[in-house]
Amino acid sequence: MSPRNDSVLIVGAGQSGLAAAHAVLEHGLRPVLLEASERAAGSWPRYYDSLALFSPARYSGLPGMPFGGDPERYPRRDEVVAYLECYAAALAGCGAELRTGARVLAVEPAGNTGSDGFGVRLDGGEDLAAAVLIAASGAFGRPYRPALPGLDTFTGQVLHVADYRSPASLPGEHVIVVGAGNSAIQVAYELAAERRVTLASRAPIRFVEQRPLGRDLHFWFRVSGFDRLPLSRAEAPPASPVLDDGRYRQALREGRYRRREMFTRLDGDQVEWPDGGRERVDAVLLATGYQPDLPYLSHLGALTADGRPRQRRGLSLTHAGLGYLGLEWQRTPSSNTLRGVGADAQRLVAALTRHLRGNRERVRA
Repeated sequence: MSPRNDSVLIVGAGQSGLAAAHAVLEHGLRPVLLEASERAAGSWPRYYDSLALFSPARYSGLPGMPFGGDPERYPRRDEVVAYLECYAAALAGCGAELRTGARVLAVEPAGNTGSDGFGVRLDGGEDLAAAVLIAASGAFGRPYRPALPGLDTFTGQVLHVADYRSPASLPGEHVIVVGAGNSAIQVAYELAAERRVTLASRAPIRFVEQRPLGRDLHFWFRVSGFDRLPLSRAEAPPASPVLDDGRYRQALREGRYRRREMFTRLDGDQVEWPDGGRERVDAVLLATGYQPDLPYLSHLGALTADGRPRQRRGLSLTHAGLGYLGLEWQRTPSSNTLRGVGADAQRLVAALTRHLRGNRERVRA
């Protein structure tokens, strides 16, 4: 099985995979996108119903296609899905091959380092080959579920925000939302309209004004260069603050929901707080983030023991010709967002193209 010299296999057809395909086409190569689901929209169709982007439409488009409509609005989930599917159709019209329902089971190097390309096994038994592979399945397909003390004894419902759709998703009167990020606050605010809600977190909630001086925060990110700020090799990704137009802080001050230090344990239908107090709880919602979703690389030797890619700024440290897109703080604070993944894709594909052309020169020699 020989890899095609002009093909780049891209695993995932969400925002990261689509941005990668656009960059591949710009370099005169042929992108083949392998999407496990039946839609070219990544995780977006599965997010909760009320989700809206944190960045205005003006800053939320992928390369080559602005996000239409009022540029100052914050697009909702279904608008993003429609935009991504439209973007995928445009790429297909330019020569990209999109294969939905194509789940990648395993990737193996054709040589010792991947310099000779990769073999890819799909669910169903089909084998593909390519000189270059981009793992763009992103950072939102593998929910992080921490091992909370007493969780195995809890008699209520435990749900990760990845599986939350609306307040109807959770039963009972008292819900604990674990987390202090944007999703935790948005969902807590929504639930508080009809439930008793407690936010439980290890660190206090950090609010940031969404429109300082009358301009969206992302405007200031652009003019200040913050969105292009590189992450040093030794630095851990910082926790993101909660973007607030004022309503979330006000609701917290008014007691519509409350915030407490992380509970010490769950016990049956009870929760125990650090001060020793106990109370009944009906459901726990985990807004605890995600981890890279790369199980198909588990036998390649490209991942750490906890499943994280061995990479620097998207380039594999273990296999030439292997790249990653959509990781949190891959290069900058915006690497895993609609507004930032395009720049990462351009840099990554340029590097992988140099690798591919170097291989061709060696073959000719």
